[in-house]
Amino acid sequence: MPNTHVGARTVDISVAAPAYNEADNIAAAVTEWRDYLERHPAVGTWEIVVCDDGSADATGAILADLQADCPELVVVSFDRNQGAGAAIAAAIAHTRLDWVVLLDSDGQFPIANLDTFIPRIQAGEALAFSGARIRKADGLAYRWGSAASGAVSNTLLGTRYRDFNSIFKVVSGPLFRALPLESGGMNCSTEITAKVTELGHTWTELPIEHRERGGGSRGWRFWKGARDRALFVGYVGYRNWLLRRGVLRAPDPSAAPPPRPVTSRVTEEIR
Repeated sequence: MPNTHVGARTVDISVAAPAYNEADNIAAAVTEWRDYLERHPAVGTWEIVVCDDGSADATGAILADLQADCPELVVVSFDRNQGAGAAIAAAIAHTRLDWVVLLDSDGQFPIANLDTFIPRIQAGEALAFSGARIRKADGLAYRWGSAASGAVSNTLLGTRYRDFNSIFKVVSGPLFRALPLESGGMNCSTEITAKVTELGHTWTELPIEHRERGGGSRGWRFWKGARDRALFVGYVGYRNWLLRRGVLRAPDPSAAPPPRPVTSRVTEEIR
């Protein structure tokens, strides 16, 4: 663990993550997150919120077993698959602490990346941080698609972010929970970057490690995903154009809902 500043306040952290058919990865991911949060000297109160997006495999049963040894684990369950965007939004909505770390359940984003984020949080440098993958472990086609959509998104929003589509986000809890997220598929990370930018906040990007999936397969088809991402990026650009002309009114980030009480060891089912 890194050294922390003497007298620096601890940071209360919620991990939020979607999970769909992640039976091969979810136990290792949750265990890694729990061990890190328990042992880091700068982490105060913590919780892990996972939304099981209607998994057809043993993901739900594994999460239930993990809850027996980890009362800080909160599980939100969909009775049918609703898509990554809906699962991410639900996980974020059920967090309650000062800072929310958005991760995925496939093991590609080590939580130890937080080592460089926590001192920045303690210093009060920003409300929104994003991880820029130094080397993307995805295949060539996925890397190309992400780079292309990121470049277009930067052009449309007038930004210059290195990794526009990174899912590794660390955001102030009230700000994150106030975002009106709309995407239904794998475009939620793109939407989060855009929505926070629309509110006038600047992302602080920090380099992070990215590794291959722990196991299993991706939950989306490449060509359908590429088509949906192209359509979504077009929507983001059009929405930003309407906001700049006053046709749309940006949501008020100060109107965040109050933290939602959560019973740690109870699984909530959403139909």
